[in-house]
Amino acid sequence: MTSTTDTICATATASGTGALGIIRVSGTNAIPIVATVFKGIDLTSVASHTVHYGFIINKENQESIDEVMVSVFKAPKTFTAEDLVEISCHGSPYIQQEITSLLCENGARLAQAGEFTQRAFLNGRIDLTQAEAVSDLIAAESKASHELALSQLRGGFSSDLKKMREQLIHFVALLELELDFSEEDVEFANRQELIALIDEIVLQIKPLIASFQYGNALKTGIPIAIVGKPNAGKSTLLNTLLNEERAIVSSIAGTTRDTIEEKLNLNGVDFRFIDTAGIRESVDEIEVIGIEKSKKAIEQSQLTLYLSDFSTMKAEDVIEDVKQLNLEPEKTILVCNKIDLSSERTTEHITNYKAVLQNFGFHNLVFISAKKNDGIDNLKDFLSNYVEKLKLNLGNTIVVNQRHWNELKDTQKALCTGKESLQSGISGELIAFHLRNALKHLGNITGEIDIDKDILGTIFGKFCIGK
Repeated sequence: MTSTTDTICATATASGTGALGIIRVSGTNAIPIVATVFKGIDLTSVASHTVHYGFIINKENQESIDEVMVSVFKAPKTFTAEDLVEISCHGSPYIQQEITSLLCENGARLAQAGEFTQRAFLNGRIDLTQAEAVSDLIAAESKASHELALSQLRGGFSSDLKKMREQLIHFVALLELELDFSEEDVEFANRQELIALIDEIVLQIKPLIASFQYGNALKTGIPIAIVGKPNAGKSTLLNTLLNEERAIVSSIAGTTRDTIEEKLNLNGVDFRFIDTAGIRESVDEIEVIGIEKSKKAIEQSQLTLYLSDFSTMKAEDVIEDVKQLNLEPEKTILVCNKIDLSSERTTEHITNYKAVLQNFGFHNLVFISAKKNDGIDNLKDFLSNYVEKLKLNLGNTIVVNQRHWNELKDTQKALCTGKESLQSGISGELIAFHLRNALKHLGNITGEIDIDKDILGTIFGKFCIGK
C-alpha cells in the first residue's frame, strides 16, 4: 500500500477530448500546492466549499496553461476527509496533462487507481462496502444496477451488519470474562440466549446469501436462455425482442449451431437473452456441441424461455420435453409460438392447453407469434413482473458482491459450528473461538478490522484513476 500522507492528484473525468476536465487534488498540502500554480485569489485564505476563478500558471516562465475554476474543500467535510481541491479546466488532454505535471513538480504525486476512495475508507469517511459501491455506481449500466449500488452506498447493508456484530461482541465479551474466572466455574453468558441470538443472526444472513444470485444477475444483466426444439422460432423471437436481425432465421433445422447472446433493457433492468441451438438427437458433430452448450446455458440462466410450436406440438409433448430438460416451473416461462399458424385457436382449445400445462406446475404461459410480433408485449410484462416478484421475496438488502457473499457464507458456517458446540456442552473457550471467527468475517465485509493489505489492493485496484 502506498503512503497515505502524500498529496495526490489525478484527472477525475474520462480520458479523451471533452468540453471540460476535472483534476482532483487531495492531501495535507493540497491547497498550498494548487495555490502555487493558481493566479487569482490566495487559495490558502479562502473559506471551505467555495469556487474561485483564475488561471493555472507555470510560474517559472509565467506561461498561462488554462483559464479555470477552482473548488476548495477543507477537511474533514470532504470525500477523502482530507483537504481537497478540484480544478475545472478545458477538456483538452494536453491541458490536463500539463496541469497534473505542474502539480507534481510542486509537491504532489499521481494517484493510483482508486486511491481517493481508498483514502475515504482509511480515514473513516465510508466503510468498505460503501467504497465498493462507489465502483459499482460508476460501472452501472442500467437503472436496476444503479439503484443497487446507490442503496449500498447509503449504508443500509453496513447498518445491518453492524447490529449483528454488536450483539455478538456482547456475548464474546462475556465468554472471555468466563475464561478469566475459569477456576470459579461461573457462567456470565446465558447459553440459551446465545443460541437464540445465533438463530436470529443466521435467519438474517440466509436471505442475504440467497439474494446474491439475483443481485449479481441484476448487476450484470439477468441471463435468460431461449430453448426448444429446432424450428420452434427461437431466433425469430430473439430478433423480434431486439427489433433487429441479429440471429439467422431459416426453415432448415439445426441452423443455430452456437449460442448467441444479446442484451435488452426492460423497465430499467438488463436481460441477457441467449439464443441456443435446437435441442434434439443429432449425429452432426458441430450441432451436438451446440446442443451441449444449450443445456449448459439452461444451468447458468436465471430464467428459461421454453419455446414450443403451438401449431404442431400438443401440450403433452411440451411437458415431456421440459421434463427431459429438467426445467423448474418457477424458473421457466412456456412460450407457445406460431399461434398465427394454428388451426385450433379457439378459446376452449387454448384453455384446455393451459390446463394440461398448469396441472404439471407450469403457470407461466404466454401465447405469441414471434413472426407477427403478436403477444410480445405480454412476454415482456411477464419478464418485468418476474423481477418485481423476486424483489418482494428478497427484502430490502440485496448482496451484489462476490466477496461479501463469501464472507457471509463463512459467517454462517462459524455461527452454526458455534451453536453445535453450545448444544454439545463444549468449553466456553471453543465457543468464543467460533464466535470470534464469525465476527472476523462480518468485519471483513465492512473493513471494521485490520483487513489484509492485499485484499485492499485488489478492491481499489479495480477503480479508475482519479476515483
